Amino acid sequence: MANYQWKHAEELQQTAQSMVAHHKGILAADESNNTATKRLQEVGIESSEESRRKYRQLLFTAPDIENYISGVILYDETIRQSDDNGKPFPELLKSRGIIPGIKVDTGAKPLAGSPDEKVTEGLDGLRERLAEYYNMGARFSKWRAVITVGEGMPTQQCMEANAHALARYSALCQENGLVPIVEPEVLINGSHDIDTCEEITEENLRTVFNELYRHNVMLEGTVLKTSMVISGLDAKNRAGIEEVADRSVQTLERVVPPALGGVVFLSGGQGDVEATQHLDVMNKKYKNRVPWRLTFSYARALQNPALGTWGSDMANTEEAQKAFAFRAKLNSLASEGEYSEDMESKAA
Repeated sequence: MANYQWKHAEELQQTAQSMVAHHKGILAADESNNTATKRLQEVGIESSEESRRKYRQLLFTAPDIENYISGVILYDETIRQSDDNGKPFPELLKSRGIIPGIKVDTGAKPLAGSPDEKVTEGLDGLRERLAEYYNMGARFSKWRAVITVGEGMPTQQCMEANAHALARYSALCQENGLVPIVEPEVLINGSHDIDTCEEITEENLRTVFNELYRHNVMLEGTVLKTSMVISGLDAKNRAGIEEVADRSVQTLERVVPPALGGVVFLSGGQGDVEATQHLDVMNKKYKNRVPWRLTFSYARALQNPALGTWGSDMANTEEAQKAFAFRAKLNSLASEGEYSEDMESKAA
């Protein structure tokens, strides 16, 4: 790597370490308005700027979550919103010891030359947007690439295009004092087996880290958000909990440099309990062997119980908050290998 000195090096490293603090993980609450609308409509709630604000407020004010949640990834609409008392959400989170973060990509679009695949966009004007988000209180950011598994896919073109964008985004983030979450997700959709997922995940991660190296990204101030090595949802014989845990960690060991700030897993279409079980087994078996913290950055796997409990009349706020905090607590325990399935039936 070139001898490039990041002016925010110390701050970046401290933020990265705080993001993967022991017994904590990251809440992904950065759904686009379209995705948030879909989630709300599924439980009978009409989506509006106000209903989305109320739902995010429910999550951010849930009791005790600062014990389990280190940071929250916000959406552009959400970072500009405030609670019922007028306190901006970034300030609210910071007052609870939770680091505000921000999704900065503008979505995955069809890849020219391979339209069945996607490339994530959003580099235009990113430097200026990052400076604004930093001034609003964000201290980390997220950019998601999606890798489709299918006949003839992923192509090298797709992996390289997304890795290049992730690297450029990461360098711009660090220039502006924000820790980049690098998210190269291998999609769970499809009938592929776990062997295929492992091969693609390893090659994709290798491509990403080669690009990060070429763009002088400081790994100590970077967090990887990765999909697990897992069978496709439509696979005939899906791999079990132990095999997913083993292969996920062993793939990381082959590719991910020890200097990296930390690793958080996405749930990516897994069930709530399934995502917790996988994380727990990884830490039971490997937490004293790997050089990075292995924790969570879940969206639906943390939010589903709360959203279902809230109800179409948006009246069951207290019960919804309990459901969210309980799920966060179980994943907190899983991030240390201290979870057991019988905890699922216990009250929060």
